[in-house]
Amino acid sequence: MKLTLKRLFDIVFSGLFLFLFSWLLFIAWFLAVIDTRTNGIFTQDRIGQFGKLFRIYKLRTMQINQNSEDFRISKLGRILRTYKLDELPQLINVLKGDMSIVGPRPDISGYYDLLEGEERKILELKPGLTSLASLKYFDEDELLKQQDFPLEYNDTVLFPDKVKLNLCYYYHHSIFGDLKIIFHTGRMMLWRKNLQRR
Repeated sequence: MKLTLKRLFDIVFSGLFLFLFSWLLFIAWFLAVIDTRTNGIFTQDRIGQFGKLFRIYKLRTMQINQNSEDFRISKLGRILRTYKLDELPQLINVLKGDMSIVGPRPDISGYYDLLEGEERKILELKPGLTSLASLKYFDEDELLKQQDFPLEYNDTVLFPDKVKLNLCYYYHHSIFGDLKIIFHTGRMMLWRKNLQRR
C-alpha cells in the first residue's frame, strides 16, 4: 500500500495522541465498564472507503433496563458523548487504516453506500474522526431532539447537507485544511467544556 502524506499524518497524529492520552482512554473505558456493566466497548459495522464495511470502536454510553430491555444513555454516557470521549477508541481504527483523522463521519448501511453519480466520489475518501459536517453539526443529538420526526429530519435535511459538505471536502482537502478542521474541532470541544462550567 502506498504511504501517502495523509496516511503518514494519520499514523503520526493518532500514534502520538494515543501515547500522550492513553491514560484518559483507559479511565474513560474503565468508567464505561462500571457504568454499563459490559466490557465497555461498542462495535458496529460502518461503511468505509469504497463502500467496504469495517468495524468501528466506541466506548459504550448506553445502559440497558433489565426490566424492559430498553436502552438509554446514562449520565456518564452523556458526558462522554458531550466531549466526544466515546470516540477515542476510533484512533485505533485510524492506526489500522480503516479511518482517517479527517474525513466524512462513517455511517451505517443505507446512506453513503446508496449515493449515486458524483456524490459517490465521497466513498473514495476514508471516513474520519472529524469533518466539516461534524463541525457544523457538533450538537447534532440536541438538534435531532428538537424535531418532531428526527429520523425524517436527518434523512431529508441533515444527511443531504452533510453530503454537500463532504463532497466539497473531496475536491478541496489538503493537509493544511485538515489541520484547520482539527484545530476548530478542538476549539469546539473546549468551548463546550467552558460552557458546561457556567
